Amino acid sequence: MKFPLNPEGTEELEVEFLLERSPSPPEALITNGVLVARQVSCLEVHAESRRRRKNRKMKDLLVTVSESYEHTQRVSRCLEPCCPSPACFHYPKYFQPRMQVEVPKSQWSCGLCCCSHKKKGPVCQSLDCLPDGQPVRLPVGESCELHMKSIPCPQTLDVRLGFSLCPAELEFLQKRKAVVAKGLKQVLQLDGDLQMDEVPLIAIMATGGGTRSMTAMYGHLLGLQKLDILNCASYITGLSGATWTMATLYRDPNWSSKSLEPAVFEARRHVVKDKMPALFPDQLFQFQEELRQRSQEGYRVTFTDFWGLLMEACLGDERNECKLSDQRAALCHGQNPLPIYLTINVKDDVSNQDFREWCEFSPYEVGMQKYGAFIPSELFGSEFFMGRLMRRIPESRMCYMLGLWSSIFSLNLLDAWNLSHTSEEFFHRWTRERVHDIEDEPLLPEVPRCDANVLDTTVVIPGSWLSSTFRSILTHRAFVSQFHNFLRGLQLHTDYVQNGHFSMWKDTVLDGFPNQLTPSVSHLCLLDTAFFVNSSYPPLLRPERKVDLIIHLNYCAGSQAKPMKQTCEYCSVQNIPFPKYELQGEEENLKECYLMENSQEPDSPIVIFFPLINDTFQKYKAPGVERSPEELEQGQVDIYGPQTAYATKELTYTEAAFDKLVKLSEYNILNNKDKLLQALRLAVEKKKRLKTQGPS
Repeated sequence: MKFPLNPEGTEELEVEFLLERSPSPPEALITNGVLVARQVSCLEVHAESRRRRKNRKMKDLLVTVSESYEHTQRVSRCLEPCCPSPACFHYPKYFQPRMQVEVPKSQWSCGLCCCSHKKKGPVCQSLDCLPDGQPVRLPVGESCELHMKSIPCPQTLDVRLGFSLCPAELEFLQKRKAVVAKGLKQVLQLDGDLQMDEVPLIAIMATGGGTRSMTAMYGHLLGLQKLDILNCASYITGLSGATWTMATLYRDPNWSSKSLEPAVFEARRHVVKDKMPALFPDQLFQFQEELRQRSQEGYRVTFTDFWGLLMEACLGDERNECKLSDQRAALCHGQNPLPIYLTINVKDDVSNQDFREWCEFSPYEVGMQKYGAFIPSELFGSEFFMGRLMRRIPESRMCYMLGLWSSIFSLNLLDAWNLSHTSEEFFHRWTRERVHDIEDEPLLPEVPRCDANVLDTTVVIPGSWLSSTFRSILTHRAFVSQFHNFLRGLQLHTDYVQNGHFSMWKDTVLDGFPNQLTPSVSHLCLLDTAFFVNSSYPPLLRPERKVDLIIHLNYCAGSQAKPMKQTCEYCSVQNIPFPKYELQGEEENLKECYLMENSQEPDSPIVIFFPLINDTFQKYKAPGVERSPEELEQGQVDIYGPQTAYATKELTYTEAAFDKLVKLSEYNILNNKDKLLQALRLAVEKKKRLKTQGPS
């Protein structure tokens, strides 16, 4: 193959490639079409000293195995040929790994030329020729011998590679369908029972907004419970402040079948109380001890962990030992909707516009839908390599998860500018690297394509030193949450870009650069989803879940229509079935409720949208019940004004402010009972219609 060295001249570089047949047997690969897990071997290593040296401490050996999970370890010398606890290196067997052994230099080495003849370079050994399970010896100098044995690791993965729902969720849905079928029959006053394949999948989708979203969500759920619609939902998704409500409710395994009034009263008590004791010296010292212990367990402690502890002190009375996996007790009989919490994975030095990935958390699994990779929720935070569990770390308490899901301190300057201005695009364009598709004007000769599924050829032009420096200032996240990456070591499939599951969520510049994607990094950088779009729709839009009706509860600051508009635009670009945006011209004067559907697209969910506004509540204290002149003040709820008590930064409300927001949210649900029932009927009718039509 010839490559031009100078486009304007005649000089060429001719390269010849020689393919040889490998003597090794074919490698057993595990793949879901996007990620590939390769065979892993465990190399056991210990060093035996051949000579006994009196009064001299034997130096450890520095052993490095390229491409391994451990990479470099110190191996102590022993006087026996057998060692009860050898050093272990986990490495991909077919990566052509090499081991390098050297003796660390003494701090007293003189470095003079007269001593240089005694110095020896590191000992290197290729590992791809090691026989499985057979001990091998490697001399290291004159006084030491290395004992090695390579053992194949089990092929079973601890990371689930697949895009289907996990068996536990499928089992839950079957149990929940019986509850939903009974609830729909009662609410819609149906004559007969619904068959299991006629029961629609209904979800409640909540946005973020700090204490405002936590408080208003209690009111919305209370209204849905009074209409008996809460028993018709199979999922609840949330982010940021909405997760505070969800995590609190799911401490009770039967919360949705009990009156929510006591839960609202308890939340009120914590919202109105003084938060200053959480910052007293004795409390801060206790936080410090907690964070020290967390670090010893193996976590990277960040400011969001402190934020989680602070939230626990502000929203509770005592240490909460509950964990995410403990919420399975609230699902074992299908008695409550399945909660899903959402964050985004980002890169520390890249704008959210250039890279972000959805990461969902449920009591069953934590995973990234784009890659089709999931782990049991109790293993989140543990260390993985090539799909195998390397080191199990104790599961985080719920307060740390709440700190992660509402990590408001993880924004960078670019995020802050984007949230408060409209000209962020200028800074984004000026500081990013330029990526050009060069297929139309190739600098290299055309390569014969044996496979149509190949990546586009692009050239990346780095920004200038000034723009690079400016970008690092704008995009650096000082307090981002970092967790061990459970995708570490996994490789991208050759055809990953063409995979339908991946392309559904392929929405950033870096998706076309496999070496830049998440499997190549050691830690996940997770932050509040609201920094990109303030909604928790993505888990519900997975085609595997096939959600029929979504009840959108909105709590964002500013434009109440913005999350809906952003979601509609995102789904349109990604070709995800979703209703069209129909609120143009109404953004400044929204109604209490909107019913949205796309009748032309059978896979599109029906959406009923509840913006958080104060409309008829000003004159009515209950549906159809007008306020007396003395009660009109109770209907004045200033949610978004300059002097509002409900700003996102506020953690403490007065009792009156809390009560007003809860009653307003509850009223907006109750006052739109007819539209909710209409949406439920449409969902049931759609389900029956699709059943008669059969699979497409």
